[in-house]
Amino acid sequence: MSVRRAWEVRENDTATTWCDVRLSFADGAGVDLLAAVCGACVRVEDVRARPALSLDDLAVLADWIEGPLLEACGGATGAAGAVGGDVSAGKRHARPALPRGAESRRWVAGEYLAAQWAGRDPVLAVMSATGHSRRRSLSLIAGARDAGFLTPRHIRR
Repeated sequence: MSVRRAWEVRENDTATTWCDVRLSFADGAGVDLLAAVCGACVRVEDVRARPALSLDDLAVLADWIEGPLLEACGGATGAAGAVGGDVSAGKRHARPALPRGAESRRWVAGEYLAAQWAGRDPVLAVMSATGHSRRRSLSLIAGARDAGFLTPRHIRR
């Protein structure tokens, strides 16, 4: 994680500092954002992520950046500093951790079937649950089909 001060505005006794923040993960994913720090308050102004973040990831993003951002911009630090330390070490990621092997395929099949029964798009449900792209989600679904957790797409003759 890198934090760079962009500019600062002083008004009376308070100062608001805008910072460019970049999070880079080992798998090539990245998040660039512009945040404003005023006292012990952090506001996220703009976010760009590759691949796109889910709403759950956006909610966690503020917790990840708060500690390091307050330290870099001179604000008060709280308990969030320990969380930010994990991000700089690359130990946390915006995607949820998936189980490995057959458990992963069983879980993907469960998400797919639950969405199908609820009348929602099953591929979109797997994308939301895993945080992966459409292509990767389709690959996970195909793995669940091959393992026998989902019915085949076509009747084999």
